Amino acid sequence: MKTILKIIGGLILLFVVYSVIAMLAFGENYHYEKTVVINAPKDKVWQQISTMKAFNEWNPWMKLDKNMKVTYTGNPGEVGDKYCWDSKNDDAGAGCQEIKELISGEKQKTEMIFKRPFEGQAISDIILTSEGNSTKVTWSMDTKQETWMKIMRPMMDYQMGKSYDEGFTNLKALVEK
Repeated sequence: MKTILKIIGGLILLFVVYSVIAMLAFGENYHYEKTVVINAPKDKVWQQISTMKAFNEWNPWMKLDKNMKVTYTGNPGEVGDKYCWDSKNDDAGAGCQEIKELISGEKQKTEMIFKRPFEGQAISDIILTSEGNSTKVTWSMDTKQETWMKIMRPMMDYQMGKSYDEGFTNLKALVEK
């Protein structure tokens, strides 16, 4: 019994030490970025990122709830193009994403406002660069994290990597046809 208590105590101590180190080591700014090269010209890739409806054709988070309510507002392919989602599934939650900047054929910048299951805000950029007959796509997200969320950063990196990989796989399937 003493051995089990020592193991449990050791695990608790490790968690406390890790938590303190994470809170001190990680800043409040969180940045995640991933890049892929797609075998398609830039204009074909641009068609899939220049509007919120096109973005949602390959957006990995749209698959979290097939019954999710989605509404679009604004003019497609212009600053202000926006969609809001509302799901009973806490993995999807509720929020809005709006185009804040478009540089035709090169960059889409959006702002995301999360309402549920937690409140927050993030900025996302998708940047296209020609590489011969292919296109390099760099997708990033920036947000500020509450102190308690810093503990989750390694797990968040892992989950973001999975989601971005899925999104890139979906995008490649659409444009490499």
